[in-house]
Amino acid sequence: MATKPMIKSRSILEPISQFNLSSSSSIRSLSLFSPNSHIYVGTLSGNLILLSINSNNGKYEVKYVRHMLVSDCEVESIHIFSEIEKLLVVSDGFIHFLDFELLKPVKKISALKGVSVVARRFRSNGYGPFSKLSVGNGEAGDRVGGSGFLQRFGGSGGGGRANGGGNDLPIDDNCVFVAAVGKKLVIVGLVGRSEENSYSSVAGSLVTLKEIVCVDVVKDVVWVDDSIVVGCSSGYYLCSCVTGQCGLIFSLPDVSSTPRLKVLKKDYKVLMMVDNVAIIVDLHGQPVGGSLVFHGSPDGIGELGSSVVAIRSGKMELYVKKTGNCVQKIVVAEGGGRCVITDDEDGTGKMVVVATSDKVICYLKVPAEEQIKDFLRKKDFTEATSLAEELHDDGDITRETFSLVHAQVGFLLMFDLHFEEAVNHFLLSETLQPSEIFPFIMPDPNRWSLLVPRNRYWGLHPPPSPLESVIDNGIMAIQRAIFLKKVGMETAVDDEFLLNLPNRDDLLNSAITNLIRYLKASREKDLTSSVREGVDTLLMYLYRALNLVDEMEGLASSENWCIVEELEKLLNDSGHLRTLAFLCESKGMSYKALAIWRILARNYSSGYWKDPTQTNKKQEVGVNLISGKETAATEASRILEKLSDQDLILQHLGWIADINQVLVVQVLTSEKRSHQLSPEEVIAAIDPKKTEILQRYLQWLIEDQDSDDPQFHTSYALLLTNSALETYETESPSKKINDLQAERHSIFQNPVRERLQVFLQSSDLYDPEEVLVLIEESELWMEKAIVYRKLGQETLVLQILAVKLEDNNAAEHYCAEIGRPDAYMQLVA
Repeated sequence: MATKPMIKSRSILEPISQFNLSSSSSIRSLSLFSPNSHIYVGTLSGNLILLSINSNNGKYEVKYVRHMLVSDCEVESIHIFSEIEKLLVVSDGFIHFLDFELLKPVKKISALKGVSVVARRFRSNGYGPFSKLSVGNGEAGDRVGGSGFLQRFGGSGGGGRANGGGNDLPIDDNCVFVAAVGKKLVIVGLVGRSEENSYSSVAGSLVTLKEIVCVDVVKDVVWVDDSIVVGCSSGYYLCSCVTGQCGLIFSLPDVSSTPRLKVLKKDYKVLMMVDNVAIIVDLHGQPVGGSLVFHGSPDGIGELGSSVVAIRSGKMELYVKKTGNCVQKIVVAEGGGRCVITDDEDGTGKMVVVATSDKVICYLKVPAEEQIKDFLRKKDFTEATSLAEELHDDGDITRETFSLVHAQVGFLLMFDLHFEEAVNHFLLSETLQPSEIFPFIMPDPNRWSLLVPRNRYWGLHPPPSPLESVIDNGIMAIQRAIFLKKVGMETAVDDEFLLNLPNRDDLLNSAITNLIRYLKASREKDLTSSVREGVDTLLMYLYRALNLVDEMEGLASSENWCIVEELEKLLNDSGHLRTLAFLCESKGMSYKALAIWRILARNYSSGYWKDPTQTNKKQEVGVNLISGKETAATEASRILEKLSDQDLILQHLGWIADINQVLVVQVLTSEKRSHQLSPEEVIAAIDPKKTEILQRYLQWLIEDQDSDDPQFHTSYALLLTNSALETYETESPSKKINDLQAERHSIFQNPVRERLQVFLQSSDLYDPEEVLVLIEESELWMEKAIVYRKLGQETLVLQILAVKLEDNNAAEHYCAEIGRPDAYMQLVA
């Protein structure tokens, strides 16, 4: 069987003042009207006592003001009509009216006899205004439900006729109540006279608006909107003040305590007692939420915001409506005895007043923040946040305060070395600024010191300081606590740490990991530019602390707000030059990024950096070195492809070409830049030994850029010719293999002679004589034939085709192109 979790007690109510009456007073009823700080006490002897609550510098004192005799019998109940500043008192079966200050004579309503209970009409928050009722010409009865039996009851003389018989007399919607007389409910309106209809005085006339007959003697009654809930010995009933119809809500056992009803004014629900169980229903009689189980049938019930207060045998208990948990117990009277309780008449839920037989005690609700602080001081963070959530849901604290609580709990957990839980609470706080956790990462003073809000919390934790300091102080506190524990002293340190002293490195790793989690989440928030800079820069700090290379490079290469000046030395010293290069590039510092890639390419074997793609692969050292150089060249060329700064581009071509000539060609022929480079300056800057780069660049100028510059065409033809001559000579088998490998790494897909022949044939802009000078003594017969043809040397062309190349078809085709008979004669000859 699962054990029920222990409910932590709270300090929700605290006594603020007490007033002692004579032992003969024997208090029977109470009412509190906090707006004017009045307490009304009804006694067994029929007296109504007025007490006043005075406050001075946060100290409260209850003082006696005066009293007035209502009747010779006990004062059974006291009801406040604040709108007309009148008290309705039930005593000796009659209704009596008194003024708030008990200065005027009591006005007894003699026409209503045998009144047991009275309930004034409450209006819920969502209910529209009551209709104005009036007496005269039968209109009131029609508006309230068709009753045509309007009856007037006079003042203390009884039965007198109200003045102005034929005129309409208004009935204020706030001055309507229901009185129980035996089995009958009498709905009564109070008629007043005032030229401005302000009820500055009351004529003392009551008008019966409706009578409803119940199935049993009425023991208790409440009225909200159009619903009248009645408690009888046989059960609880719901009656409509409009139709007069009654329906059973539920029956009571034959043997049960007296029915008791209470309007919960916070949300206008009705509490119904069945022995020691309180059932809460809505205005339709339907149960809402769970029931409250008290330790016995209470003597009285009060409401305090989201809690219900039950008093029985000298003990007061507070129950949370939502959960039904008892969260506070207070002994009011040693030795027990019957007690009376009342709450704020205006429903503010800030105070309750309890009376024993001879004393009155005022209890004030502890402010919500103080309740939360109490748990935080005890380091009961779960209860603190649960209470904050409950208070927020009930509207007792604002959303901002609720967020502040999560932030406060987060800071306390940070100093208790529970970093994961701390960040969980930080993430739940909508008001916590990321800059508030900056001091945990970078000591003051720093670039962002002025962004950190000051004095926003409750002084329960020290100012944030670097994580190393927090952890060292925390470990020292744990060590002190272990010593104190051994000598039998209690400490506030977590038992988990007392039993197993945490490792400093593990704590630091956990702290950094979880702060990374918070900063990453903060990047999604709408922050000022200064805070964004701090978030990203410090996030890079934390990544570096854990050597999270992939995360560092990912942040640096994406859109970010990092401050390069704050990170440059850090990344340099730690050897994270790749990250620094990506960061410089993202900030538009291309010259810095390129310089770093150049350094990395030259120092690839000195341990300056590691290619993360090769970190976990066992490969030959030479392969890794080549990969490192290629990576540096590739990253640099990617930057250069977008740049239009010609000097910067040409400055870095050489070292990239030494690694990968294809990358250089991609840089020179890139169309990603806004302004193209000067061909003359590019050609002049290219190392003459890098002939393939020159060839490919000239090919791009001629074929892709449609250049018609004869100089470019001639240069391209000569470069191709020289390359063809170099590769034509008959070589040894091993040399041929090397040539094949060279071609495999070439930037061209087609053999050089094929490219040369195609270009010589297609272009008319190069100088054929310059080409002929190079190939005249060579065996490049096809190339010679093309050049001679360009020069118009028909005989030489035919001789090469027919004799050297032995290609008769080509020779005949050439003769056909010439179109003269003598051409064929030359071929035959």
